[in-house]
Amino acid sequence: MGSGTTTDTGAGTGTDATAGTGTGTGAGAEVPVLAGKPLLGSLFDMKTDSLGTYLRAQHQHGDLVRITAGPPGLRAELYCVFSPQGAQQVLATEAANFRKDNPFYQELRDSFGNGLLTSQDEDYLRQRRLIQPLFTRRRVDGYAGAVAAETQTVIDRWAQAPDGIVDVSGEMMHFALRTVARILFGTDVETTVDVVGRCFPVLTEYVLRRGYSPANIPRSWPTPGNKRAAAALDELYGACDEIIAGRRDAAGAGSEAGEPGEDLLTLLAAAKSSDDGEFDASELRDQVLIFLLAGHETTATSLCFALHLLALHPGLQDRAREEISRVLGDRTPEAADLDRLPYLTQVLKEAMRLYPAAPVMGRKAVAETRIGEHVVPAGAHVIVAPWVTHRLPRHWPDPDRFDPERFTPEAEAGRPRYAWFPFGGGPRACIGQHFSMLESVIALAMVLRAYEFEAVDTEVPVSAGITLRTDGTARCRVRRVDG
Repeated sequence: MGSGTTTDTGAGTGTDATAGTGTGTGAGAEVPVLAGKPLLGSLFDMKTDSLGTYLRAQHQHGDLVRITAGPPGLRAELYCVFSPQGAQQVLATEAANFRKDNPFYQELRDSFGNGLLTSQDEDYLRQRRLIQPLFTRRRVDGYAGAVAAETQTVIDRWAQAPDGIVDVSGEMMHFALRTVARILFGTDVETTVDVVGRCFPVLTEYVLRRGYSPANIPRSWPTPGNKRAAAALDELYGACDEIIAGRRDAAGAGSEAGEPGEDLLTLLAAAKSSDDGEFDASELRDQVLIFLLAGHETTATSLCFALHLLALHPGLQDRAREEISRVLGDRTPEAADLDRLPYLTQVLKEAMRLYPAAPVMGRKAVAETRIGEHVVPAGAHVIVAPWVTHRLPRHWPDPDRFDPERFTPEAEAGRPRYAWFPFGGGPRACIGQHFSMLESVIALAMVLRAYEFEAVDTEVPVSAGITLRTDGTARCRVRRVDG
């Protein structure tokens, strides 16, 4: 199924789903089906507005809905799980029943490698054990200086913006890519950013087209699309392999990012244990590509919409700026300031509620599992959708309203754990979530201290690609706070 454009289209009421009772529980109530066309089901709805279609399914039928799409013989069938309790089962408490075995993840593997996002079973466990020590809070906090330096570059560039107008969507994408590339590669950042900027758009569109198609021709056939993707992949692999070859010969060499001599690639090249060995060159490249993909698009989305929403709400923007000024003054923010900027963190969390970077997450059921009053059969393709769960009115009154007060400690304590899950959850939760929060809070603090934001594009359509993306610009007019 394709991912179509949508704006905020409201949220459904639905009914509360209770926690499931596990595997092999026998027949449950029939899972309702979203009405579609007689021959193609919901194919066109999913292609033109997939996120709106999920919202409509929950509104009409509740917290577990089947959506069918495609002609007979090629028809896809999705079991869509919308309640926090159901999401917790799929991602956490019964995660062993739900694997990353769907066609979309296979296309990701074929293009971006078998890294931490896409690997499974012992491959995943080995990779996680080797990588986890590189993502401790202390280690990640060491990258605050690199984040601040890249943010200052953005602030300086915006001073020259024509008519004071910047597209925060494109700007935050470029910023986040430069930041993760700097932390991964240190002094090799410029080459990497140029190559990724050219190659990633080609590959992501290719993955989306193939991942959501009911049937694909082999990648080896010399079609124009296959040849474009192969050329992009060759260029990307070549650039990464050249840098990796140098690192493997000089682990511990000097770097701009983090602790001296410890850019993330150098640390990955040096990672080893007696039980898990070390990464070979191909495995290193797989990890690098996944970190580049997941490490910049997700953070860019969160920053883009935090700025867009504050630009639409000047009073809340002023409140955030007052906190920043009071806590930071004129000094550069550091990792310890995350705990000192609670309202700015609430702003970011609320932006991630309304615009989760991963709006939909897919799995394949390998065992029959009861979720609420329904049973998901073995072999079913399963969707959990933060885009919908984050808008359930029973947990989020007036769900389309931007309100950072939803994330005070008291408010958070009153909601189910999986009412908000932009980083996934369970054993496959995002390993980089602390880095994403660190980068986002530091960047927001610095740009809000420097500039006032006024929305030029008051509506920003979005669609579900590999991550949530804007369909067009998210322009703001920026004015220096100091004059």
